[in-house]
Amino acid sequence: MGLLDKLRGEFVDIIEWLDDSRDTVVWRFPRYQNEIKMGAKLVVRESQTAVFVNEGQIADAFGPGTYTLQTQNLPILTTLKGWKYGFDSPWKAEVYFVNTRQFTDLKWGTQNPVIVRDPEFGAVRLRAFGGYAVRVVDAPKLLRELVGTDPQFRTEEVQEFLRQLIVGHLGSALATARVPVLDLAAQQVAIGATLAGVLTEELAPVGIQVPKFIIENISMPPEVEEALDRRTSMGVVGDLDRYTKFQAANALTDAANNSGGAGEGFGVGLGMVAGARMAGALAPTPPPVPTPAGPPPLPAQGQWFVGVGGQQQGPYDLAGLAAQLAAGTLTRATLVWRAGMAQWTPAGEVAELGSVFAATPPPLPPQA
Repeated sequence: MGLLDKLRGEFVDIIEWLDDSRDTVVWRFPRYQNEIKMGAKLVVRESQTAVFVNEGQIADAFGPGTYTLQTQNLPILTTLKGWKYGFDSPWKAEVYFVNTRQFTDLKWGTQNPVIVRDPEFGAVRLRAFGGYAVRVVDAPKLLRELVGTDPQFRTEEVQEFLRQLIVGHLGSALATARVPVLDLAAQQVAIGATLAGVLTEELAPVGIQVPKFIIENISMPPEVEEALDRRTSMGVVGDLDRYTKFQAANALTDAANNSGGAGEGFGVGLGMVAGARMAGALAPTPPPVPTPAGPPPLPAQGQWFVGVGGQQQGPYDLAGLAAQLAAGTLTRATLVWRAGMAQWTPAGEVAELGSVFAATPPPLPPQA
């Protein structure tokens, strides 16, 4: 190998990063004491940002594209190096590649419950878990605030910090949402969107954005969930008294179905009683029959008028006609009338008055 080839091997000609992981946020180009020469190629792929650092100080940043490194496109580094009139000799600098794609495989969860005040249940302890996505929107800020000199910065190094930040804001988000615990499931998407905005604002100084925040589940303590299940069951059953009788009838019927000696006959009897009670319990209750306050009024009797000596007398009921008959004023030939009759008629020809004349003997036949 000639001297020229040896010198060429000391210089970096192409600077690039082919990411073979799914969790690397920042990767430092391995220079290994090699120098970067003017005219070297810088390849920055989509969802990447390349940042040059000179002696610990952040200089120029490059977005996606292919660049030929010259003093013209390295204005900050040129100023730091003092290349006032251009410079073509090799130079040293650290190059950090920052991954700006979304990292979507991040999980979060509450190790300890969050206490919120519910309008229906009072103070309630809630646990929640889900996932979220992050992306770098300002590479220099991330390098300056979080990465430092780390040659390979992974999501796991910032995930615990993000989880604590999420839990710190979760209680406030649930409280300010003013949503009852029973309605939280319907508002999870809206609460997640609110939390994404709050976290993005909180992480802006370090150059990180939270484009998506997902609440997968919000749960209450097991004992509270059991009580809620019992309350739901009571709502489904409806009439608790009838349900209790039905359960008791089933229990007695099961006892009657158990075989074994004298207990079998006793069980049959219990089963019959249970069946009767169950039928009585499940039968519809007839409406109560009103008790009358007293006997009903007597029906009104017909009012009769009597023609005596060309004069109208009355009105009389049947008892009054009987009295007139006894006094001799009323005879079978006497004309009578009541409402509904077409004309005056001899009393003996009115069938309704037959009961009045029934107790009166007919006139004696003529004597010889």
